[in-house]
Amino acid sequence: MKIIKKIARPASGFSLVELMISDGIGSVIMTAIVLSFICCTRSFAAIGNYIDLNRASQSALDQMSRDIRQASSLQSFATNQLVFLDSNSNQLTFAWSPVSSQLTRSAGGVTDILLKNCDYLSFDISQRNPVADGNFGFYAASNNPAICKLVSVSWRCARTIFGQKVNTESVQTAKIVLRN
Repeated sequence: MKIIKKIARPASGFSLVELMISDGIGSVIMTAIVLSFICCTRSFAAIGNYIDLNRASQSALDQMSRDIRQASSLQSFATNQLVFLDSNSNQLTFAWSPVSSQLTRSAGGVTDILLKNCDYLSFDISQRNPVADGNFGFYAASNNPAICKLVSVSWRCARTIFGQKVNTESVQTAKIVLRN
């Protein structure tokens, strides 16, 4: 009978140095993945904000253009408020409040919010005078609403991402001619 001797093998596994190197490489890879995820999340949120800001601005401008073009006259003017009379002699008001950062439209006792998170808004009015050669141009109405034929409006809106105000839409401007 033969006796078989087992040869003792060294225990297999990682040495401490190998373990530390693999932990370091794994940590670097996980950090890169987490930072990429955070960057992508922030980018998607920013794109969503820009799309929403653009949609809200376009909707507000469409509503204002439609109402101002159909108004019969401008009754009062301030850089943050316009008051019109519509074709039925009802009052129509567009007002911006820097406290609430909202642009509102009031007509017939109903107030609608056209823009939220509006950091800046300014109205200006102009008149239309014939020039010597028969062409028409627009000139400052000297804050006289009775001679107003053109309303200029500009605004800037902003949104926050993760509690920081980082999305600012470029200033939106428009010139709307009264058709009266």
